[in-house]
Amino acid sequence: MVKKLVLLVVGVLMAALFAGCGNDAPKEQASKKIQVVTSFNAMAEFTKAIGGDKVEVSTIIPDGVEPHDFELKPENMKQLATAQVFVYNGFGMEPWAQQAIDAAKNDKLVTVVATEGVEAIKNTDPEEIKEHGAEDPHAWLSLKNAKIEVKNIKEALVKVDPKNKDYYEKNYTEYVAKLDAMIKKYESEFAKAPHKNFVTGHAAFAYLCRDFGLEQNSVEDVFAEGEPNAAQLAELIEYAKENHVTTIFAEEMASPEVSKTLAQEVGAKVETIYTIESNEDDKTYLQRMDENLTKILASLQ
Repeated sequence: MVKKLVLLVVGVLMAALFAGCGNDAPKEQASKKIQVVTSFNAMAEFTKAIGGDKVEVSTIIPDGVEPHDFELKPENMKQLATAQVFVYNGFGMEPWAQQAIDAAKNDKLVTVVATEGVEAIKNTDPEEIKEHGAEDPHAWLSLKNAKIEVKNIKEALVKVDPKNKDYYEKNYTEYVAKLDAMIKKYESEFAKAPHKNFVTGHAAFAYLCRDFGLEQNSVEDVFAEGEPNAAQLAELIEYAKENHVTTIFAEEMASPEVSKTLAQEVGAKVETIYTIESNEDDKTYLQRMDENLTKILASLQ
């Protein structure tokens, strides 16, 4: 009788043990994901593309917040204190990045300056340089630069998680192939375009212009600051007329009203364009860049 009772107790305990293991398995699996903190949406997009289901990604700058205006908060340091990888753009886009890294006191944190290896476009306005730095930060809006940025992210993930190197390499290779296909497509199309000039609300597209031999003019400067005065607006109107501009591009966070006013003055339509600084319309980086390029191309016909 005692023997049967002992066997019964052991059986109950073993069942409970196995049940417990089963419940903990998903948690354990989730905890094994590489914890990555990114500065803003484009960096998160690149990280997810390469990291896939091996990473868990959070973003410091909330959607809908203009990154150029963002101010660091204490909770951001907490994010980095427990992260394994921190991905940020660089070129002055995140002037708070080093402060956040230092405050996090995380010796194991691997930091990725995604623009490392990108040829910077230099700012020329003395006031912009004084306040924001010497480089135009919008490197991610170039498909060619995106190839460099995802490579830097891939190498960091391999460093942190070498056992999954083949996985990250495969995702990287596939993603670069998609970037290359889009570059090839639009190089051909823009080469045939009768015009090369477009006007946008925010001077964020210099790297995209460099990719395809285009020229931008804008309502606001590189850092989404300073609506034009009456004289500057008159110059923009003259520029748009001289260059046969039929579309004025606007972004949600940069002078949409001024863009509309300019469009009315020159008889142009207003089209929205993505800066990929926030999550917009639940579309991927590739989808948004494809839409951007399609709209710009159509405006040059």
